[in-house]
Amino acid sequence: MVNKNTTGNAVVVGGGVTGLCSAYYLAKDGWSVTVVDKNDFSDNCSYGNAGMIVPSHFTPLAAPGIVTQGLKWLLDSRSPFYVKPTLSLSTISWGLKFIQHANARHVSRSAPHILAMNNLSKDLYNALASEWQTPFGLERRGILMLYKTEKAAEEEIHLAGQAEKLGLDVEVLSRDGVQAIEPDVRLDVLGAVHYRCDGHLYPPAFMASLLTELKKMGVKLLPHAEMTGFARSQGKISTVSTLSGDLSADLVVLTGGAWLQDLAKKAGLNIPMMPGKGYSFMTGAFEGKVKHPALLVEARVALTPMGGKVRIGGTMELAPVNNGINRRRVEGIVNAVPNYYHGHQLPMPENQEIWHGFRPCSPDGLPYLGRTKSVSNLIVAGGMGMMGMSLGPATGKIVSEIAQGQNPSSPVDLFAPERFGRT
Repeated sequence: MVNKNTTGNAVVVGGGVTGLCSAYYLAKDGWSVTVVDKNDFSDNCSYGNAGMIVPSHFTPLAAPGIVTQGLKWLLDSRSPFYVKPTLSLSTISWGLKFIQHANARHVSRSAPHILAMNNLSKDLYNALASEWQTPFGLERRGILMLYKTEKAAEEEIHLAGQAEKLGLDVEVLSRDGVQAIEPDVRLDVLGAVHYRCDGHLYPPAFMASLLTELKKMGVKLLPHAEMTGFARSQGKISTVSTLSGDLSADLVVLTGGAWLQDLAKKAGLNIPMMPGKGYSFMTGAFEGKVKHPALLVEARVALTPMGGKVRIGGTMELAPVNNGINRRRVEGIVNAVPNYYHGHQLPMPENQEIWHGFRPCSPDGLPYLGRTKSVSNLIVAGGMGMMGMSLGPATGKIVSEIAQGQNPSSPVDLFAPERFGRT
């Protein structure tokens, strides 16, 4: 039920899942909410992702081994991870910070915080599925980490042991074990880890349901209203300027996905960010036979059943934003699938069938979430990397709690927006 006691005017910048979930929980707490977006709310990184809800993903992108592996992949045009060489000072600075954080201590320190947010989101998704009239394809079958090599098996089983210690429902499956729960496809794998704690949904359906609920709640959605700047008074933002006009604000929530760094500069904030380009496409080649979402470990490819079809996605291309389709990278995704699902040779999709988006990646692999110290009525929420959809409801809930001066339901100490200093 919506709290009818208006708390003030809240302006949310960015219409992806983070911004819209923030608007949803703020409106429930009684804020009069306006969401501004430079596009029309119909297509952003929230729509084309794998739709996975992943308590299993409790390690940040900046983790041991990723730098070494990235260097090995650097010259492979079909590789799943790529950092484009550049002389940009901001990119070099981001890279140095990433290397600094890619260590076991950072992972150990971060894991409980990332897990807590994912578990919160999982509970909130379950609640939303019960409360909303329009379904969004929520399934609770878990996710399979499929591996083909002994090296990958050792790493995934070790990670599964850590997951169990953190309280996650996880099972290591043999080749026959994983085949037994996927009887309608022939798997060519050594085994799998089944994270039964995970789930998945259909992103376009969730976004449509969320927009429907926001409209019911009276949230104002302003498309084609790119934010151009802020007016400040006495340490607070008083006005948000957009291409569609100025908006008075008692509270500002800055999201913006991969564009958060540039938006934050307008508020005098240093929010290091790199866009991580990824591709996905839908296929009917599996004829509804795949029952569980899966991550093809060595290939870094995600596969999710959605509405009788399967969404397949992958690559992490860290480079300046560009909207070109690199067919060699898509080819790498396509070619990986039959190596795990025997006999399922996929056709190469046409460019118009390929979706691409830009994941907002921080250099330490952690979100930016919290009230800023330098601007008292500004909350930053972004940098979720590949977990934007998974963390959406938790982020929105925490934003509303911070706005109300409450203790957040999940700890955000490590996610301070100004942790890398000022501009």
